[in-house]
Amino acid sequence: MRSLVPVLIAATALVATPAVAKEKLAPEAQLAKLLEGRTAGEPQDCITLSSVSDSQVIDKTAIVYRIGGTLWVNRPTTGAESLNDDVVLVTKLPTGRLCSIDTVELHDRTSHFYRGFVGLGKFVPYRRAASD
Repeated sequence: MRSLVPVLIAATALVATPAVAKEKLAPEAQLAKLLEGRTAGEPQDCITLSSVSDSQVIDKTAIVYRIGGTLWVNRPTTGAESLNDDVVLVTKLPTGRLCSIDTVELHDRTSHFYRGFVGLGKFVPYRRAASD
């Protein structure tokens, strides 16, 4: 009977400890958190694709491109409802510049099948405020 006591105490501790699930933020809240501490600049028509070090899709909302310390937010004019974590962005540009008149194909992350496209809007730069 003595050997069961530690097991019962451990089992009770596991049941009594609430599981903490990471809550997923709404898309606008996720974007706001990403841009926290940054200030919007003047919207631009184009960015240089070869300078982009990272991109992130915000579900049904935006595509965020990172160039150096600047985050460039693009809210597509068409097709934004198709943006989610399960798509891969496929960009075909002969000029090397990504502009607000361009489209970006969406392909399924797993099957690689075509899932649609988004028509890009203007690119809004968000930079960290200069520290004093």
